[in-house]
Amino acid sequence: MTISILGIDIGKNSCSVIGVDERGSVILRRTMRRQTLVEFVNRQPFCVVAMEACCGAQT
Repeated sequence: MTISILGIDIGKNSCSVIGVDERGSVILRRTMRRQTLVEFVNRQPFCVVAMEACCGAQT
């Protein structure tokens, strides 16, 4: 299965990630640190990335 949409909730110390396939079925659900997230996203094929950030996420 290939991720077609990657949803990311950016937190201060960790990020919640969910990946869905072309049918909308959840195929990935993880919590990871920021650096791990960057490495993970770099390994993914082309997909839509949707992010939600809280007011303190940029710090």
